[in-house]
Amino acid sequence: MKVLIIIPAHNEEGSIVTTVNSLKRLTPSIDYVVVNDGSSDRTKELCEQNAFNIVNLPINVGLAGGFQAGMKYAYRNGYDAALQFDADGQHKPDYIQPMVDAMRETNADIVIGSRFITQKKKFSSRTIGSSIISGLIKLTTGKSIKDPTSGMRLYNAKMIELFVTKHDIAPEPDTIAYCLRKGAKVIEVPVEMQERLTGESYLSVSKSISYMLRTCISILILQWFR
Repeated sequence: MKVLIIIPAHNEEGSIVTTVNSLKRLTPSIDYVVVNDGSSDRTKELCEQNAFNIVNLPINVGLAGGFQAGMKYAYRNGYDAALQFDADGQHKPDYIQPMVDAMRETNADIVIGSRFITQKKKFSSRTIGSSIISGLIKLTTGKSIKDPTSGMRLYNAKMIELFVTKHDIAPEPDTIAYCLRKGAKVIEVPVEMQERLTGESYLSVSKSISYMLRTCISILILQWFR
């Protein structure tokens, strides 16, 4: 399988070099591309100084737009699969090959790196939200997804084309629900994640609540009109 690792990056100057160098060291046979999402810090400069493979977006378009740009790169260059990988150091390269192997062996359309297959969710506002989303996906698709908010996901060529050709597809849990309802095979592979190297999550308390509401409304209502 010809696999591309897509690394959306917005103002990740504190972690991007470590993240990419770790990928290059631990997964040297897998291609990658950094999608610089209109960063205002030194992300672009550091990538260019280190001769990283990079696509520069002139303005910040957000995670969905940045990831779609990476998917277009994958589509145009004939990749068989594309992996969403955080620039902040939370995702571990060690789990990339097991996810690729799982896709190859099961012929899955989407492989999710799941934190909650072998361990229970710790009690927090985020895990409560994750459990609610899991319940809604189960309710609307009949399928159980233990870690729907994981940002470490591997998509096959059919899913790459879907992201490129449909304007309302984003790397979010409601897309997982939509793909399940359309017959996609989605599996989960156990992974561990670590604390981000620098910076803070873009999801503040208010943004987390807004994100949860949008996701739940999309899964329950909007998905049926797509």
